[in-house]
Amino acid sequence: MLRYLLPLLLLGALACGPDPTTDPDPLTPGTDPAVAQLSELIEASPEDATLHAQRAQLYYERGNYPATIADLTRATELDSLTPGYAYALADAYLDSEQTERAVRVLEQTLRRHPQRLETRLRLGEAQLMQGRFPAAEATLTTALELEGPQAEAYYLLSQVYAEAGDTVQALAAAEQATRQDPEMTDAMLLLGELRAGQGDPAALAAFDEAVRRAPQDVIAVHARANYLYQSGDVQRALAEYRRVSSIDRQYVEGNFNAGLILLELDSLSQAYTEFNIAVRNDPVNMEAYLYRGYASEQLGDLAAARRDFETVLRMDPDFMPAQEALARLNG
Repeated sequence: MLRYLLPLLLLGALACGPDPTTDPDPLTPGTDPAVAQLSELIEASPEDATLHAQRAQLYYERGNYPATIADLTRATELDSLTPGYAYALADAYLDSEQTERAVRVLEQTLRRHPQRLETRLRLGEAQLMQGRFPAAEATLTTALELEGPQAEAYYLLSQVYAEAGDTVQALAAAEQATRQDPEMTDAMLLLGELRAGQGDPAALAAFDEAVRRAPQDVIAVHARANYLYQSGDVQRALAEYRRVSSIDRQYVEGNFNAGLILLELDSLSQAYTEFNIAVRNDPVNMEAYLYRGYASEQLGDLAAARRDFETVLRMDPDFMPAQEALARLNG
């Protein structure tokens, strides 16, 4: 439930120095007109950090992380006073699973401007992603000493404590986050999850509050549905999963979980319908095909079941549940 890391943003705090391991070779614009246009501008004004940052944004949107990193590294070299370049560079490293480099960028930024709250929040979250819980706790605790809204720091600290196994402190931090920012839905959901883990019936109140604040947030509605199911309120959970799907058709987890409940209730035709919706809206969802196949098998349509199991195996020949299901039909 990490919160603070955002999509690549090119406006914000402070930049860091160049990463010595980044390949500085010129970037090839290829046939992308927007990239080609910016490349021409950069060729004419190679010392313009803004142009490098703009091209980095385009590369990022296209999933070209090496080019994104190269351009943002150059932007930070040219302009170390624009904080967004450092944050964007760290985000690009994180998105390309180079967490250590992201942490190094943020540590450099923090050394230059130790009073910047956003840098500490970003660094603390990156350290959390690394699994460096004592370091993340130290970074976020010092963030609490700075001026500015502290709900984010408490929210991240709650995650640190939870990951480290300290549920008492995790609960206290999550409660503090929700007190400081009553509109922070993520913190309220985390509070609900922590309470649920303790068997505290007050968990439902937290989930209800999160949904009240964000009634169209599929994550919040789905989280409440999960809690209801785990608490044994199967019919209400089923209604909530279906509500998730009505909010966002592409969020097929609602249909999928509704199908699982209907299988448990032996409502096979309805279960098939839910899995079928999931397959239509997410044609590469192997588990949706698998469970649609299970529903077909129990309905007696073995040909349809076989087609679904074979479809799964075309996607992943090593997917064991589909192998076993097909062997069962062929046996």
